[in-house]
Amino acid sequence: MLVVEAYLRAEFAPDSSAQDGRPAGAVPAAIRSGGPVIDLSRDSPRTYRMPARTIALTFDDGPDPQWTPRILEVLRRHRVHGTFFVIGSQVVRNAGLADRVVAEGHEIGVHTFTHPRVPGLPAWLRRLEHSTTQAAIAYTTGRSTTLYRPPYSSVADALDNADIPTLREAAHQGDLTVLNDLDSEDWRRPGAETIVRQATPRAGAGAVVLLHDAGGDRSQTVAALDRLIPRLQERGYRFSTVSEALAGRIPPANPPAGLAPKARGWALVWMIHAADLVLRLLWILLFCAGALILVRTALLLGLAAGHARRRRGASWSWGPPVTDPVTIIVPAFNEATTIGPAVRSLALSAHPGVEVIVLDDASTDETGKVVRDLRLGNVRVIRTPPGGKAAGLNTGVAFARHDLIVMVDADTVVEPDSVHRIVQPFANPHVGAVSGNVKVGNRRGLLGKWQHIEYVVGFNLDRRLYDTLGCIATIPGALGAFRRQALIDAGGLKVDTLAEDTDLTIAVQRAGWRVVFEDSARAWTEAPTGLRQLWQQRYRWSFGTMQALWKHRRAVLEGGPSGRFGRRGLLVITLFTVVLPLLAPLLDIMALYGLVFLDRWEVAVGWLTMMVVQAVTAVVAFRLDREPLRPLWTLPLQQVAYRQLMYLVLIHSALTAVAGRRLRWQKMRRTGEVTVPAGTG
Repeated sequence: MLVVEAYLRAEFAPDSSAQDGRPAGAVPAAIRSGGPVIDLSRDSPRTYRMPARTIALTFDDGPDPQWTPRILEVLRRHRVHGTFFVIGSQVVRNAGLADRVVAEGHEIGVHTFTHPRVPGLPAWLRRLEHSTTQAAIAYTTGRSTTLYRPPYSSVADALDNADIPTLREAAHQGDLTVLNDLDSEDWRRPGAETIVRQATPRAGAGAVVLLHDAGGDRSQTVAALDRLIPRLQERGYRFSTVSEALAGRIPPANPPAGLAPKARGWALVWMIHAADLVLRLLWILLFCAGALILVRTALLLGLAAGHARRRRGASWSWGPPVTDPVTIIVPAFNEATTIGPAVRSLALSAHPGVEVIVLDDASTDETGKVVRDLRLGNVRVIRTPPGGKAAGLNTGVAFARHDLIVMVDADTVVEPDSVHRIVQPFANPHVGAVSGNVKVGNRRGLLGKWQHIEYVVGFNLDRRLYDTLGCIATIPGALGAFRRQALIDAGGLKVDTLAEDTDLTIAVQRAGWRVVFEDSARAWTEAPTGLRQLWQQRYRWSFGTMQALWKHRRAVLEGGPSGRFGRRGLLVITLFTVVLPLLAPLLDIMALYGLVFLDRWEVAVGWLTMMVVQAVTAVVAFRLDREPLRPLWTLPLQQVAYRQLMYLVLIHSALTAVAGRRLRWQKMRRTGEVTVPAGTG
């Protein structure tokens, strides 16, 4: 639809302005010295002139909703008919005016569909320009036409040999070419009297006069017509249409159209109306996307930064230190490559009284053996029948000895004090769950750096904002803590979505518990190392998030804590995690459209402004997370390449959700490359 719109909205210069400086060519003398009406349907060209004292007023580039009616009114008042050479795209958008032109006795002719320089077009596009205009005329007026005027045309002796093949093509399609004897040059807007003078023929001569009813301010043309017509009538001139003046020598201009061109015209008109509607809708959605980006940015820079300052203040405290024992649950399926470092980092935690339960979900590798070979006294391996991550976590909760439960993925390495830090918010009796600060541990290469930026800017900065608003969407599976009672109140982990962590997080908040973010509890997870794995992971995340939001939609209508969260939290989460990412591609799509077809400087400034906003947000996020800024040199590349991939993933997920398809769990290949960067802490 954008391609259609771009084609329709191509800007053009006024007629005759492109003729200046054109070289002369080998044009047959019969044409160069002949009349303005040219018939090239035979081997020997024929031309025709207006009879003496006969004027054919011709109008190009319309119909125009402002100027064509005013010109028609002047012609009606003086009882004069004209010949209108119309642009097909204008006919489609002003169908009523095209019909009025014919109904009031005027002639109508083809002036192409978009007003291009016809000799420079390929043959197929020249035919398309002609046939679509014929179809538009047929559908809107019920008439066909035998008259054709090429854009940027002038008098016959201004033609060169590059024009002749295109005029022959028009002739083979049944059209006569109509040029002009006199160019009023009204497109220059020289003043009404000058237009009258330039449109007045030599004494006694007939003429085809070129005027315009569109393409800019035509007030001088209207005023000039009101003076030209009565003056020439007083001097004995008569006004006629082209075919009426040459009746008997050329065929009628507008015979009835057949069914086939009317049908083509119907399809064309409705396709263009659809394209117009799509473009208007895209601009509205682009405005909504821009507004959401600005609102989100303002909230992030204000609330998220304020969140970090408060948490780092000397007086900040969750309450008395929490030293209660903790059970750490690690679900694992074929994680022999990564499970060892992960379990070791958990078992050697600085928090007192830690037990680690590894749920071996019927692994076919040596996951369980790797854990047992560590010989750590506070680690248990429980092998379960195949059931998936959610089922494994529920089993772990059932076997847990303690009421504070931390859940960690098998590919994640935690810092020594992270478990202790993540349970400190439980000093507040209203806190039911805590999100840790998950970072990418394998940052080598562009893909790793881009995901690192995404985690810091897109996940952790958002969690600070959502924490302030009281609506954290997801406690990451890589590091999250729960009260046992909060898990019970939420009904445990469910298997009916692919984002069991998002589903559980929303359920805990609907049950009346607070969910908070503890940025000092850091964990290092393994991000996908290949595009296929990245696509699968993000596709599952996106699709699962949509599932979870849809599952909890009834919270919007409920009362109590569930309703309060639904009407506030679900709205914010949906806007910023689903609606905004789905609309965000419009920034790039419309920027590309604008760079090619609109004002390039304005579009470039707008797009670069949004990129600056993204860069400022990234710098703030990295500072709040106490991360070095070095990886941000890849941010421009991320915006151009990585972001487009994430757009496609989200669109794919949305289409899958709309289609009602189910998506199976997909296991990611692990490399065991997670490392904790030096100097962290």
